[in-house]
Amino acid sequence: MPSGRTEAQVRPGTEEDLNALTELYNHYVRETPITFDTEPLTPRERRRWLLSHPEDGPHRLRVATDAESQEILGYATSGPYRAKPAYGTSVETTVYVAPHAGGRGIGTLLYTSLFEALAGEDLHRAYAGIAQPNEASTRLHERFGFRYVGTYREVGRKFGRYWDVAWYEKPL
Repeated sequence: MPSGRTEAQVRPGTEEDLNALTELYNHYVRETPITFDTEPLTPRERRRWLLSHPEDGPHRLRVATDAESQEILGYATSGPYRAKPAYGTSVETTVYVAPHAGGRGIGTLLYTSLFEALAGEDLHRAYAGIAQPNEASTRLHERFGFRYVGTYREVGRKFGRYWDVAWYEKPL
């Protein structure tokens, strides 16, 4: 497996990405506690999620692709923190990197692009929930100015055990 940085480009996600994004996400559903979904999703089930991330506004989807092959290497999103109107200036962010693309700076490229895209939006805070343990995600979020605010203990059950989620926040 190659090491080092991958030549990648980051762009807004499109409907043409739906199958590849669903496949990438389903890896984390099947193999890890990083997401608390417990059953793989179909592209049809994920379509509404994809469409909730337009090219503008506070809820974005940024996709990293290999510069040569255009293979999707990962994605980052900002989405609603909570449904009530007073939370409108807060977003929850997340990053998913293809398993073979980890450690190559893809998460950094994605978050750089995402936060640049959000810079002009009427946003006050970004939040991230990180299922524990996940040192790579913790390091990435801290590098982008997220600070630890607390942990929900044993908040989710997957793979026959309970998992903690550490919460981080970042001023925008």
